Amino acid sequence: MRTMRMVVMSMAVLLPAGFLSATAQTKWDVTNTWHIGGEGAMDYLTVDPETHRLFVPRGTHTLVIDSGSGKVLGDIPGQKTAHGVAIVPSLGRGFITDGGGDGAIVIFDLKTYAVLGTLATVPDSDGIIYDAGLDRILAVSGDKGILMSFKPDIDPKSGKIDTPIELGGAPEFLASDGTGKVYINLEDKDVVAEVDLQSRKVLARWPVTPGGKPVGMALDKKTHRLFIGCRKPQKMIVMSAEDGKVLSDLPIGAGVDATAFEAGQAFASCRDGSLVVIGEKSGQFAVQQIVKTPYGAKTLGIDPTAHKIYLPTMEFEEPKPGATAARPKAKPGSFMIVEVGESAAQ
Repeated sequence: MRTMRMVVMSMAVLLPAGFLSATAQTKWDVTNTWHIGGEGAMDYLTVDPETHRLFVPRGTHTLVIDSGSGKVLGDIPGQKTAHGVAIVPSLGRGFITDGGGDGAIVIFDLKTYAVLGTLATVPDSDGIIYDAGLDRILAVSGDKGILMSFKPDIDPKSGKIDTPIELGGAPEFLASDGTGKVYINLEDKDVVAEVDLQSRKVLARWPVTPGGKPVGMALDKKTHRLFIGCRKPQKMIVMSAEDGKVLSDLPIGAGVDATAFEAGQAFASCRDGSLVVIGEKSGQFAVQQIVKTPYGAKTLGIDPTAHKIYLPTMEFEEPKPGATAARPKAKPGSFMIVEVGESAAQ
């Protein structure tokens, strides 16, 4: 999380006109806002498209929310600093990275939300995903600079993770191609690490130039392209997952924290209140739309079956005159989920 300005500027003013696509076939708009409330921070949002549930870490606990009604279905306690959630529906389990203290991954039941056990990891356990092709849970630690892995049917009380893979930098988020290659943003090195899980080695480190401080990552497995959200400079980098070649760089908003790819479009959610939509036509990438979202909506999850995007955020106080702090303070109890829906272009 980095320091950002409170004022939300119009991205349309900031972007060169040539980046705006007149051929976009879809229009995205904020279609609903669920005011959830409660205490706690927020981080990566995970969607279960089969049941239309949202899993949202909130610091010391993780909320389970019905995406159709905004109703809280469950509240999983017992974390120190919850960051991300991976789910394995076929096994009926979910996994929460807890970066506080010595670090842990909390295993819970997807039906009852009861905690089944806790795996010891390392401090700052952060980004986490499930790779169904490999049948592995993959998680990273920024402070320790490692990739962790284990099978999801691990004993939740006595199981131990595999020997971690040293990455040579501070990872933020990751993507996996399902065949053994894992791609990880190393935020402090301005590179993407390509990791081979079979040999458990880093095969390459690819610069994200002209971007920098890469955080969000998504993979289009069909075209083998990575979509990397960078903070300094503020860019979406499109990179070949085969050789690390940068195919395109596009301007995005300030404070990106997550990217996603679905049905031919890539998305970057930014703290400044912009959801940037990127598409491709005739081999050229372009910003197709910028959806105005509330300030702070910097992570996202997509439900591909409902064609909805969900972004967690809060209401924030206006800076006091003469205040020097660049990041505004969140209003207590103001947590919300913003829904962005798809509609045919007029």
